[in-house]
Order: sequence, then structure tokens, then C-alpha cells
Amino acid sequence: MTQNTNGWEDRALLSGPQTRRTDLGLVLRSVRDFVRGFRALTFAGPCVTVFGSARFNEGHQYYQLGRDVGSALSQLGFTVMTGGGPGLMEAANRGAKEAGGRSVSCNIKLGAEEYPNPYLDHSVTVHYFFVRKVLLFKYSYAFVALPGGFGTMDELFEALTLVQTGKIEGFPIVLMGTDYWRRLFHLVQNMVDEGAISPGEIDSWLATDDIDEAMAHIRTHAIEGFGLRSRRELRPSRILGEPRLPTGSTVR
Repeated sequence: MTQNTNGWEDRALLSGPQTRRTDLGLVLRSVRDFVRGFRALTFAGPCVTVFGSARFNEGHQYYQLGRDVGSALSQLGFTVMTGGGPGLMEAANRGAKEAGGRSVSCNIKLGAEEYPNPYLDHSVTVHYFFVRKVLLFKYSYAFVALPGGFGTMDELFEALTLVQTGKIEGFPIVLMGTDYWRRLFHLVQNMVDEGAISPGEIDSWLATDDIDEAMAHIRTHAIEGFGLRSRRELRPSRILGEPRLPTGSTVR
């Protein structure tokens, strides 16, 4: 029987004390993934990360919404970043490419859902979720959550927690597909009513079905809020083998 090597590594990482050699190997693999990701994505330009289900493929009611989001973000001058998988991640990357923008991803090895979608200028594949999360958040100035499952919820609440605790600045967070998220809004409002969170801690949210409203929110709170129009784009080094991505439009 063939052993699932990646599954073994995940279990070893989370199963308590290991041998020094095993722990060192896990650390070195994580560091290698971080370095590869930093060197590649540093040159992607200002990004917006789009979260969404890998299971809602073309033909699903939210797939076109994902394409529209990717296209609109590209027209603002952002590089669209996703987790690189199929479904709504593919839709956002596809919309970006169709609009002539940049499209990148941070993919993870997950068996059936591990392959990068075909609408990417560059993709970095990592072994651990915590590495992937750092890369998805490090290079983005806004976050858009399309409908999704546990993974999407995990990433959405990671963004909200980082903003709430001041670990990242008040980057705008947009939820698209209000019917899908309606019960979540009720749950969050209950958290506010019970005092678990403060009303001001959800000020970074915008829930909408209107692409123009979403882009206006991102323009105000990301492009204008962080002065991205004057940001100089870094150039990769051929000597270090850093990837050259297609020339992207500037944020506007």
C-alpha cells in the first residue's frame, strides 16, 4: 500500500513531540516554502486575495460572480491572488486573465484539489496551511470572500482576526453573495449583542452583491487608504532566478 507522504508530514507536524531529526525536517520544509513564496510573490504587484469554494464549478450560480470580481479587480490595477484551486478560485483567476490582468496563486497539496487552475501567471505550491495563509495575506491590500465552505470561512475569519487584533492594518474585507452569507451576518450580530466582539470590530466588512460598490470600497480603503498609486514596482533578479510576471497595469 502506497503511503500518503504529505498526509504523514501533516500528522507528524501536529502529533506532539517528534525526534529532533523529524522536527528539523519539518522546519526546513516550511522555511523552504516560505522562501520560495516570498521570492516569487514579492514581484506580483499589489494583490487582492479572493477566497471561495473549490466545489462551485462553471455553471454554478456563483462562478460568474467570481469571474466578474476577478475582472473588476484587474481593472483597478490589482493582481488577483487565490488559493489556486478549481471552482470560485479558478473563476477569479480566469476573470483576471480575461481582463488582461495578473493572476497568481498560493496552492497547497490536498489530494484531489491540489492542482493549480489553468488561469495563472505564476503559482507557488506549499505543504502546510499556515505557510499558505501567510503568503495569501502578506501581499494583499484587500480581501474578497465569495461563497465557500470551511476553508473559505477559515480564511475569512483569519482576515477579520488579524484586523481586529491590529496584526494587519484595516484592510477592506468584502463579502460577495449576500443571500449565501445571511445567516453568518446574523451570527456575527449576535456576537456583537452578547458582547463577544465590539460593533467597531466589523467596520472593515462590506457585504454586497454590487461589483461597483465592492470596487469603490476597495478603491477608497486600499488604493487611497494606503497610497498605492505612488507605489513603485519591484523588479525580480535574474541572478537569483526570481520569476518575471507579465507587466501589470498600475492601480488607479
